[in-house]
Amino acid sequence: MDNVRVLASSDVAQTVKELFIKANHILPPCVGTSLAAAKQKESHALAASVLGVLEDNIAVAERLDVPVCQDTGMAIVFAEVGKDIHLTGKTLNEAIDDGVREAYLEGKLRCSVVRDPFFDRTNTGDNTPAITYIRYCEGDKLKLTALPKGFGSENMSAIKMFTPSATREDIVSFVLETVKKAGSNPCPPIVVGIGMGGSFDYAAVLSKKALARDLDDVNPDPSYRDLEAELLEKINTLGIGPQGFGGDTTALAVKIEHYPTHIAGLPVAVNICCHVARHLTATI
Repeated sequence: MDNVRVLASSDVAQTVKELFIKANHILPPCVGTSLAAAKQKESHALAASVLGVLEDNIAVAERLDVPVCQDTGMAIVFAEVGKDIHLTGKTLNEAIDDGVREAYLEGKLRCSVVRDPFFDRTNTGDNTPAITYIRYCEGDKLKLTALPKGFGSENMSAIKMFTPSATREDIVSFVLETVKKAGSNPCPPIVVGIGMGGSFDYAAVLSKKALARDLDDVNPDPSYRDLEAELLEKINTLGIGPQGFGGDTTALAVKIEHYPTHIAGLPVAVNICCHVARHLTATI
């Protein structure tokens, strides 16, 4: 037990609280950089103007310390838990929910979670429960990534179970059709998270995890890096443009996460995020 680090659940809750408040108020710098670069390259005057307005909105939210969007999202948390941590007090899931509750109530963020998906859509009043994905790893640290996910874009997501005979063109076509169907609904320019492999459910998790990557993050696998670049180029030829007004900038980034899968399948999930690509990480 000498190597075990004791961590209080209250410290976890406080960290989660700070992450969700800050993530809703201040976007990662890569988002602003991507918008500025897109505006410089945009050949359509209206589209460039819209991109400028989106930049202004981000700056005003940070200056006034208010949420950058009225939809402050459903709370998604990725937790990487060191095997040498002993959590005292509450369970990790309970501590995360406590932090989400404090963030949304004390931070005056919009609570958008209902207690039952179909029969009783009564608001829980505190944006809990969160959706938490836990992975155990070496060490005595706890890494928490908060991802407040808006649902205007979430509703435009899709999954398809390909067979192993699927070609690169099949997968590209599926992604492009998903984006075309989404149109202006997810408040483009969008960020497209793609999960490939695993199972039906895990492909969707991978697509969500992809959205937790910075927009300027380079995929370490050259094959997937090339596929990301191809998809981004082709998505931006669709002409949907910023907020659906047309233009060269339908997406800011495409990110792919992959995982081993069964010999009989090839699951592919597409999780769409609006330009407000909120995510923030802290390690305690």
